[in-house]
Amino acid sequence: MEDKAMKVILDTGVQGILQSDLWKKLETTSREGSRLAVRLEKTGLVKRVKELVDGRWTFRLYAISDALKTKSGNTLEGCPCFKCADLARCGNLQSISPVFCAGLDHWLQILSKTGRRNNSS
Repeated sequence: MEDKAMKVILDTGVQGILQSDLWKKLETTSREGSRLAVRLEKTGLVKRVKELVDGRWTFRLYAISDALKTKSGNTLEGCPCFKCADLARCGNLQSISPVFCAGLDHWLQILSKTGRRNNSS
């Protein structure tokens, strides 16, 4: 669901998309749409900006395009970390570590073999 949401948000460009329009496009409930938007914000993929629309407060979602690129220009799109259920518990000195992650290792091996690089915004 996160991948579909990011595609919709990225397709809106610089104008962003209202959170309510996102969950309607994804054909999900407002509750699930709100939770999805919060998850994407916490992972640093989107920025949520409070906005008054038709007398009601909502959020407009903007893709943070630089979040998908490293300094060298390699894309992070497809990185399994963004969909990992253990992401919040993963890190240095944690019980789960990217150093021992088979999914991340596999993705990095494929990335290095294909030499995939994406310099477009």
